[in-house]
Amino acid sequence: MLTDSRGLVLRATKYNDDTTIVDIYTEAEGTVSFLVRNSRSPRAAVKTRLLRPMALLRIGWDKRTNARLQRLKSAEVDYAYTSLPYDPYKTSIALFLAEFLHRALRVNQPDRALFEYVRASVVWLDLCQRAFANFHLVFLLRLARFLGFYPNLEDHRPGMYFDLETGCFTLLPPSHAHFLMPADAARLPLLMRMNYDTMHLFRFSREERQRLLTAINDYYRLHLPSFPDLKSLDVLQALFS
Repeated sequence: MLTDSRGLVLRATKYNDDTTIVDIYTEAEGTVSFLVRNSRSPRAAVKTRLLRPMALLRIGWDKRTNARLQRLKSAEVDYAYTSLPYDPYKTSIALFLAEFLHRALRVNQPDRALFEYVRASVVWLDLCQRAFANFHLVFLLRLARFLGFYPNLEDHRPGMYFDLETGCFTLLPPSHAHFLMPADAARLPLLMRMNYDTMHLFRFSREERQRLLTAINDYYRLHLPSFPDLKSLDVLQALFS
């Protein structure tokens, strides 16, 4: 069955000299892994130069129900970036998000609202001309709503802790080590009041932004099975220091 869909490239891994395995988050089928033959021919139906992490494509493939790797039949640009590949700060954010999403979106279930959120966010980052240092914090917190473990921020009061395991505020520190102290816990409702157009009005210090990103990453690790340490996390932390 021929399937056509918009997609976001998450990872491309060399399989051998002739082929590459490409993981693409698709609007129609969720995350799908493809085996792609490497080709430099201008007549190739699938040009491997297009299959870079965070590329937004329109793709087609013959869906084989029991196959672990699908065969990509066509790929063309769905959205052409204007700044993201050329700005080192945006590129670092994009590579971090590609690695993060590759780990977070492992279930092969279509979710068009989630896909549209991810796609619209990436396009916004590409078009944004200034003050996007908080982008990844806002993106990751709002992503949790789609994945089913959105933190409960309604009960916050000054001086409360935030339990990363339960996703709730508490009056007393939990008996485990996975929680935020009141000063950092108070910043979560602040983050959730932000959107991409207003986040430049909120300023965090280098240390505050690093602690918040580490906390959000830990939150995902606690709520997603086998969520690993991300190699790109340290690079992103250093760039926005």
